[in-house]
Amino acid sequence: MNILRTIRELAALPGPVHLAIGVFDGVHLGHRAVIESALRRASDKGGTAVAVTFDPHPATVLRPGQSPALLTSTRHKLRLFAALGVTHTLVVPFDLGFAATPPAEFIAALAAACRPLGTICVGENWAFGKGRSGDLALLREVGSKSGFAVIGIPSFAVDGQPASSTAIRNALQAGNLTAASRLLGRDFSVFGTVIAGKKIGRTLGFPTANLRPECEQLPPNGVYAVRIAINGDLLPGVANIGVRPTVAQATSEPVVEAHLFDFTGDLYGADIEVHFVRFLRPEEKFPSLDALKAQIANDAASARAAL
Repeated sequence: MNILRTIRELAALPGPVHLAIGVFDGVHLGHRAVIESALRRASDKGGTAVAVTFDPHPATVLRPGQSPALLTSTRHKLRLFAALGVTHTLVVPFDLGFAATPPAEFIAALAAACRPLGTICVGENWAFGKGRSGDLALLREVGSKSGFAVIGIPSFAVDGQPASSTAIRNALQAGNLTAASRLLGRDFSVFGTVIAGKKIGRTLGFPTANLRPECEQLPPNGVYAVRIAINGDLLPGVANIGVRPTVAQATSEPVVEAHLFDFTGDLYGADIEVHFVRFLRPEEKFPSLDALKAQIANDAASARAAL
């Protein structure tokens, strides 16, 4: 993946340049439709397709303390873009100064940098620029004058439910992995770095990778059958989200711990992605570590069967 950090870097790409623009939190089916539209334009017309997103999420800048829980960090989005076939992504730094940019000025900067700008693809309801005053109509007006095409992608719905980051967050909060996965077009996953834990799982015979997730929205506390993406491999396992109430080192904030089946190796410092396949049971407190060990063995067997 070629990561661009400034708009002027677009000038180095073979034209025409076809841009898919959006925040893309979650990279759900609606986002995929926008990105795939730009990829198709590049395939049909030649040139380069580029996903354009913003870091940090604009809501965290414009509504600090009131922004929604994020489904995907920027690093996670880049992984998901790459899986769709995206080879170039422009990550636009978002701050209050950039938020004050008039929408026509932002589009003019993109058009001036590209050699040439061939297409802009967005969701039909996308709003951008100062006061969110830019919309699809403005894009088409500027495009007709400047010579680039504009494609507005209608909202994507699954069984009548629009695919949106809000709908996915609501499904996850309700523990409905099935609904979240249908709107995402993939299993819900969290991405992050493996950190050192207390090694309690190892003493119980089930060593775990303790994940520091980069997202903010997690499914409810409990045990899940999962698949873990590590260095291009997708490995089966079982994961717990929770506060570890049975152990003395119980936490106040949920942690993600994943046990990989039949795996040996050191994962400390590794970036992994945990795909949640099926909910197995809620988290609970056990009377002893032996009781916890017996339950983990049952959970592992249930996860193997589910996978």
